[in-house]
Amino acid sequence: MKRERPYRTVSRRYLWRSTWYNVRQDQLEAADGSAAVYTVVEKPQAVWVVPVTDAGELVMIEQYRYPVDDWCLEVPAGNVEPGVSPEAMAARELFEETGGRARELRYVGQFYSLNGICDQVAHVYAAFGVTLDAPRPEATEHIQRRLFPVDKALRMAAAGEISDGPSALAILLSERVLRAYPSEGRA
Repeated sequence: MKRERPYRTVSRRYLWRSTWYNVRQDQLEAADGSAAVYTVVEKPQAVWVVPVTDAGELVMIEQYRYPVDDWCLEVPAGNVEPGVSPEAMAARELFEETGGRARELRYVGQFYSLNGICDQVAHVYAAFGVTLDAPRPEATEHIQRRLFPVDKALRMAAAGEISDGPSALAILLSERVLRAYPSEGRA
């Protein structure tokens, strides 16, 4: 059942535009006639990839994130470029950030990455049969590859030991397919 929108958009203006995101400000009118202002970050759709090797290791990256001035444990992720499918972007991000290639990519689901201020839709893929080569990160990405047994990565995500929320959620959303996929070496 689709519910009625509580606001009518009266006007929209852009405060900032860039290659990675836009910031817009909407003037709204509520059902009771009152006015409101909402600022929205517009971001393209994105992918989060939960990669697993045949040895049962979940491939993660530790990446320096300037806004929080910290090294964060994450799964490979990135924005979907215009004209590129989410699945193709998942394969590309996996390769660029970890040097990984997957024998199989399986769509897990989607979520909104930051729905209080942002319109981004996040697609989650599990990648199986991942083989690793040298990563090819972008010049602004400072990344170190890390490997964890699948069960340990699932425990870390559930225990809040992965501070990047979308990565932790992607791992937890993938739990069913990770546990169903045959692998060796789980601990």
